[in-house]
Amino acid sequence: MAQTNSESAPLWLLIWTVNNIAVTLLNKSAFSKVDFHYPYFLSAIHMFCNSVGSMVMFRLLRSHQALMRYEALPMTEAGAVDENSQARLRSNVGLIQSVEAHLGSNIVGVLGNIQRREIESTSKKTKLILYSMIFSLNIAIGNVSLRHVSVNFNQVMRSLVPALTIVMGGMLGRHTSTKRKLAVIPIVIGVACACYGDMTYTTVGMVYTCMCVLLAALKVVASGEMLTGDMKLHPVDLLGHMAPLALVQCLALSLLTGEMSTMLSKPIPPPSHLAIIIGSGLMSFSLNIASLQANKVTSPLTLCIAANVKQVSMIAIATIMFATPIAFLNGVGIAVVLMGSSIYSYISVMEKTAQKQAIGGAVELNKNGQSNA
Repeated sequence: MAQTNSESAPLWLLIWTVNNIAVTLLNKSAFSKVDFHYPYFLSAIHMFCNSVGSMVMFRLLRSHQALMRYEALPMTEAGAVDENSQARLRSNVGLIQSVEAHLGSNIVGVLGNIQRREIESTSKKTKLILYSMIFSLNIAIGNVSLRHVSVNFNQVMRSLVPALTIVMGGMLGRHTSTKRKLAVIPIVIGVACACYGDMTYTTVGMVYTCMCVLLAALKVVASGEMLTGDMKLHPVDLLGHMAPLALVQCLALSLLTGEMSTMLSKPIPPPSHLAIIIGSGLMSFSLNIASLQANKVTSPLTLCIAANVKQVSMIAIATIMFATPIAFLNGVGIAVVLMGSSIYSYISVMEKTAQKQAIGGAVELNKNGQSNA
């Protein structure tokens, strides 16, 4: 049975964090060890894997639904299952369809009921296209930013994403408690300290980085609206609609920036290098499912806080694994982020518990009122 949102939220945040670290490491391998310096085309590969992954998931779900219909077997006049009909119907289900149905059943158990929705209204189609453009531009502007500023400067600026998320959420009518707002402050400061180092940048780089931060916040808020707003798309369904559009946009960016022509002029990478590139694409599908699902069962702000925790965790992992020297200020920043995220998590749990108790009390009062009447 599918878990409730509050029960599954920590699990999905953990899955998202693990996936995020894995994709980050694979992307770094693709850009450095594999010598695949085509970020836009790599993003297009990611979107291709997301498109195919969504189609495969819906095929497995259709097989599961077909098998469920087979199990609704005819009854005899005595009220027992008609064994002849049972044998005839089950003989129509092949081995491949049985395996697909079993996998589809597992998907339903993990992700809940997934419905493929046709988007017919012009306004909803426009929202979907705009969302795919935000998704693609977030990747493109982020890559351009890193050409003009240091990685440390980029990460320090990105620490402001949770604050922007609060502002954008407020503009959309989403209420954030004062306690949560205060809990975000040490996390933002801690990330800035943890990432502080080579802070070189150009004026053009500053503009691109500000756009990058704005798009990152806009993306996570827009994702929340697509999942819980008037469209209420399931994460798999959202990916199925959005990924093909983003694929075309990323390919266009790759073509316009000259990546495509440069890549085609070089020999095909060896199988081991292709495995890393394709592995990165497959993991991105898992990451996007986990990201959208975590956004749906928590909130855009919580997902931004998780991203900041992942960021400092990567610094800590690199320090331990590769014996990377870390300055005192960076170490203090990591400690502040971990402490701040713990406080934020505690506040989130307490607020959700209070909300549940309030709802439960209202239901109980309603029942008592009806019984007295």
